[in-house]
Amino acid sequence: MAILSVAALAYSLAQTSVAPALGDMAASLHTSVDKVTWTMTGYLVSAAVLTPAFGRLGDMFGKRRLLVISLAVFAIGGAVAALGDSLAVVVAGRVVMGAGGGVFPLCFGIIRDEFPDQRRASAVGLISATAGVGGGLGLLMGGLLVDHASYHWIFWAGTAMAVAAAIAAEILLPESPVRTPGRVDIVGTVLLGVGITAPLIAISQATSWGWTGGRTLGLIAVGLAVLVVFVLVERRTTEPLVDMAVLGRPPVLMTNLSTLLIGSGMFGVFVLVPQLVETPQLSGYGFGGDATHAGLLMLPGGLAMLVAGPLSGVLTKRFSGKVPMALGGLVAAVGMGLLALQHGSQGTVLAYTTVVFAGIGLAFAAMPNLIVDAVEAAKTGEATGVNALVRSVGSSLGTQVIASILANSVTAPSRFPTENSYTVSFVVSTVGALVAAVVAVLIPRARHDRAPVRKAAGVTVPLSTTPRAVGKQGNRHT
Repeated sequence: MAILSVAALAYSLAQTSVAPALGDMAASLHTSVDKVTWTMTGYLVSAAVLTPAFGRLGDMFGKRRLLVISLAVFAIGGAVAALGDSLAVVVAGRVVMGAGGGVFPLCFGIIRDEFPDQRRASAVGLISATAGVGGGLGLLMGGLLVDHASYHWIFWAGTAMAVAAAIAAEILLPESPVRTPGRVDIVGTVLLGVGITAPLIAISQATSWGWTGGRTLGLIAVGLAVLVVFVLVERRTTEPLVDMAVLGRPPVLMTNLSTLLIGSGMFGVFVLVPQLVETPQLSGYGFGGDATHAGLLMLPGGLAMLVAGPLSGVLTKRFSGKVPMALGGLVAAVGMGLLALQHGSQGTVLAYTTVVFAGIGLAFAAMPNLIVDAVEAAKTGEATGVNALVRSVGSSLGTQVIASILANSVTAPSRFPTENSYTVSFVVSTVGALVAAVVAVLIPRARHDRAPVRKAAGVTVPLSTTPRAVGKQGNRHT
């Protein structure tokens, strides 16, 4: 379990740790902050495209094998970014690091195939909560390294974690016995890549280009058109990258919709709280802190997510995955609603942010459990990969919507967003979390038999009765 947690944490830290370093990177690379944001955009787009691809490849060729490959590619990208002396090289390194997105669906698949039923929900919950915890800790780590070392160490830290996790996974983890033989769907992968990349680039640059700008609307339109073609092609493909019949199941479809909204809310908070903390006191509402200060203020929230993840697993086993999903959305909405009403002191921001993260931790942990329960074992990597992709899209959308609200309120004399824009942003996030909770309540229970089967000598045998025993030998879930 520790190996999977480190693997997931390496990827999660890399999502946000660059954010506090944008100014330092711009100065070191002799460019503008606006252009340096491509280090975040490139990583996000690459991860969104490669996550479902790695999930599908793991189902086909072995989840441990692809986990090691994903971590190795991530480490190579981190080394390239750390050594890069130009923006193009650093962005290229970050794009390569996006392969780390495959860690989550592969970890979920390994847990389903190898862990006993009584531990599965809690283990999936803990790994999923790591996505949020890593996001918060990434801000703190990035701030500390920028304030006391240099941005290069952000990339070296991720590389070191990925190398350690890859070596440990290769030596200690058993290979998954569940495989889905087939061919690599190259056409589907290319179509999905183009269809996801175009809108994500448009959304990530919307603050600079304008939401109604020609480039923004054009890229979104192109991306949506390509995604329509992708769906049509996948429906006619014998061995598709994404099985549309599985994706269209009501439990899977509604879980992904709720995931989109929860992901949007979480990264909205990741934008709002650090910016609020780092705004100078002369603005009339800011705290005048630095990046490290902002990260420390969010640290209790990250710890709350670590507790909420396993708790979500317990609730999933006792009731169903939609209970912690709905409860998490409701708790997050309460926390963001309180932030909208009161964000004038560091104590209240710390307390209410912790409430928000506790809710997001419950919901994040429930997402993959709902997907795992709704699909066959052979489809776990593919389905959870798509869920991770949806979460990435939600994260990008939430970040840019909040950034646009703040940017549009800036006036020339003050150079800072108005305090009211923070209130509006928190209200928008509150509404999104409430809608996510409502959608979660409406998620129907999965009806298929969850136990994977294999046929031998004309007899259908539950797969869990044979390979899982091998996985338990020596209890190698380290």
